[in-house]
Amino acid sequence: MACSILWIEMSEAIEDEIEAINSIYGESTLCRSSDDAAFDGHVLTIPSREVALRLLIPKQYPDVCIDIIAVEGVGSMVQKGYGNHVLITARDVLERVFIPGQVCLFDVLQELEQRLTLEKSVQEEEPSENKEPATRLYPRVERSREADVPNEVPFIPEWTLSTTVTEKKSVFLARACAIKSTAEVEAAITHLLTSDKRAGKATHNISAYRIRTVINGNEVVYQDCDDDGEDAAGGRLLKLLQMMDVWNVLLVVSRWYGGVKLGPARFGIINAVARQAIITGEFAQD
Repeated sequence: MACSILWIEMSEAIEDEIEAINSIYGESTLCRSSDDAAFDGHVLTIPSREVALRLLIPKQYPDVCIDIIAVEGVGSMVQKGYGNHVLITARDVLERVFIPGQVCLFDVLQELEQRLTLEKSVQEEEPSENKEPATRLYPRVERSREADVPNEVPFIPEWTLSTTVTEKKSVFLARACAIKSTAEVEAAITHLLTSDKRAGKATHNISAYRIRTVINGNEVVYQDCDDDGEDAAGGRLLKLLQMMDVWNVLLVVSRWYGGVKLGPARFGIINAVARQAIITGEFAQD
């Protein structure tokens, strides 16, 4: 009987993780394999790679690590051998990321995509001994930077708001505004928390931003995120901005905790309100 109860709990954890991943990366990114359902087989499609991997998720997950079994399939335009390369890379990422007792599939997918993207950018760049990188890819920056010169006129953000979503007494609300520097990011968040008493009392104010600017003729990119106590939520917001190709925008999702834990399903709600704020504010590329 005890084993049956454990399996029910683990099944719910898996379904919550599937829902969270699919809400961010798109439907059917992670789905149960119909022909291997008895063994809880799943298929993970790597976004924008046309490669799908077959996974085996043990009943004891996340206490026991998943197994990336094989390449499920590749697209017709994929170079020969690339699917196997993705498989080997994914296994390496899994080995580094997995911590017993913690769900890991989102982190595996995120790091795998970053590594594959970096490999592609290195392959496409022309070799040059003295060439300095024109673009700094996604550096993590502190809240205040000496390179940012404060505006003489205080920065007042113009927020676009999502609709409010309530789930089991927890309330979620997203805001998005245009920004041009990390100094404006800091000013916008400070202004929000000091001018809006309700936002200031939120349990979590999760944030992410992306900035693309030109300094001395070179394009420079900044991006960062803040969980504000909601573990891994900031990274998911940043991933949403990347997938929607949104630049020079600050995204803040406030959550007022209602006393009932929502599990990984909360990420689907956070993603939904954030996406709505971006679209309503017309920040997304056509």
